[in-house]
Amino acid sequence: MGIMEAQGLAHPLPKYENCWLVNTDPADVARVESRTYISTRNQHDVVPKGTNPHKGALPNWMSPKQLDQELTDRFPRTMEGRTMYVIPFSMGPVGSRLSKIGVQLTDSPYVAASMRIMTRIGTEVLHALGDDDFVRCLHSVGQPLPMAKPAVNNWPCNPAETIITHRPETNEIISYGSGYGGNSILGKKCLALRLGSYMARKEGWLAEHMLILGITNPQGVKRYIAAAFPSACGKTNLAMMTPELPGYKVECVGDDIAWMRFDENGQLRAINPENGFFGVAPGTGTKTNPVAMQTVFKNSVFTNVAYTNDGGVYWEGMDKPNANVKITSWMGKSWTPESSEPAAHPNSRFCSPASQCPILDPAWEDPKGVPIDAILFGGRRPEGVPLVYEAFDWNHGVFMGASMRSEATAAAEFKGKMVMHDPFAMRPFVGYNIGQYFNHWLSFAANPNHKLPRMFHVNWFRKDAQVLKSRNYISEKKFS
Repeated sequence: MGIMEAQGLAHPLPKYENCWLVNTDPADVARVESRTYISTRNQHDVVPKGTNPHKGALPNWMSPKQLDQELTDRFPRTMEGRTMYVIPFSMGPVGSRLSKIGVQLTDSPYVAASMRIMTRIGTEVLHALGDDDFVRCLHSVGQPLPMAKPAVNNWPCNPAETIITHRPETNEIISYGSGYGGNSILGKKCLALRLGSYMARKEGWLAEHMLILGITNPQGVKRYIAAAFPSACGKTNLAMMTPELPGYKVECVGDDIAWMRFDENGQLRAINPENGFFGVAPGTGTKTNPVAMQTVFKNSVFTNVAYTNDGGVYWEGMDKPNANVKITSWMGKSWTPESSEPAAHPNSRFCSPASQCPILDPAWEDPKGVPIDAILFGGRRPEGVPLVYEAFDWNHGVFMGASMRSEATAAAEFKGKMVMHDPFAMRPFVGYNIGQYFNHWLSFAANPNHKLPRMFHVNWFRKDAQVLKSRNYISEKKFS
């Protein structure tokens, strides 16, 4: 962080303990799905019948030959003048049979600092790796020094040439031109989901865009739930929920990604492969997520939020600061509640160690994983979808997951409130043919030894007239 401060890239936040603010180039603020590719020898391995019904509906495929040319056009001398960071990292508890190891090379100190929070790194990982295979991760911001023109906000990036690529057949991830976390912290979506889902199908497990939480009822019975929601649809708020029902307790295992495998007894078990929270800041506050607010103001990096003249940060959803506190937006403009532009970018983030969460589940690093009793699916559906309903069986649950739809959010480059198909909340992240992905889910029902979790669809973004009646009904129900 000291290097970033010296470069004018990061600014200390004296109001908190070891916290930093980074503001990016406004052209580099989210995942770029249109520039994200899976490269395999056979196009059908990525896109059914080799056709994509419309851009963004399915993963983008690129031939190995074309990818080689794209990388050859970009990477020679791309790190010239910069420091290269070599980061051995483990996704999941070091040494767990559910974990995977990667090594990332990057010329971004922001990525190096974020990987230190989001993954388990260092010598312990190298010892666990030994002579085994690992995922090879290469990233560059795409701006060798000296730069042709000054970086906006001292944030080097190359949006015009950005490309995020995955080679699942050779365990490689190569990213160029973007410093935004979802495009550059390669252990996260790139390994944990795109390559992870490919490896999971090959090895007989599941890599999913799901939170994991434990719920204990007043009788002391504890159940673990995994839940799939698209980005910016409330996963972190649910994972850190403060129950209103008397006697219930919620504990957080993870807020974004679940790796799940059936054990020798047929029990589905899950780990959180991450080591931190990379959460959407706007909408997070003491009313919506008091646990997150107790988690993030120490040892954290904030990206594209507003800052205050008393050395703190601000975003929409936080308690308003005192009237004498002045706020500067993420765009560097003086900001008041009457301003026409938001104080923080809608996809602004906090990056915080999971160990700081006050309701972290005691078993969150159990190498065996936690037992999953139920799986939830959901998204942003303002009307037409019930608050909750249960699948008849596993196959019906797979159908519910496969037919998920949700409003687009600021986590990607889509505009407006368009409702998009997002099967299993994995549309941007599945690393292979979506039909084969559905078949992989269906295949687990064929094993009579598998104890299949119950499956539900939920929708707490409903806004129509029926919703109040439904909420009143649900609040009166008692669940076992």
